[in-house]
Amino acid sequence: MPTVASPCINVCRIDDNSGFCRGCFRTIEEIGFWSRASTDQRLLVLLAVERRRAEHDPQGCASGGEFRGDCER
Repeated sequence: MPTVASPCINVCRIDDNSGFCRGCFRTIEEIGFWSRASTDQRLLVLLAVERRRAEHDPQGCASGGEFRGDCER
């Protein structure tokens, strides 16, 4: 089975309100578990990440733009 790449984009800051990383939309638990997760578990996390991103970042600011000042609040 192919390797599932981490969604980390090196914007590692946990949002106090949502509990998600502002870069990859994973929880602290998901980030810590990633290296031990099976392919199926990683795919489930990626599905959750996509739902979270659509809900919390519809303009795509999590690509790091908000930390460079490129995204409006």
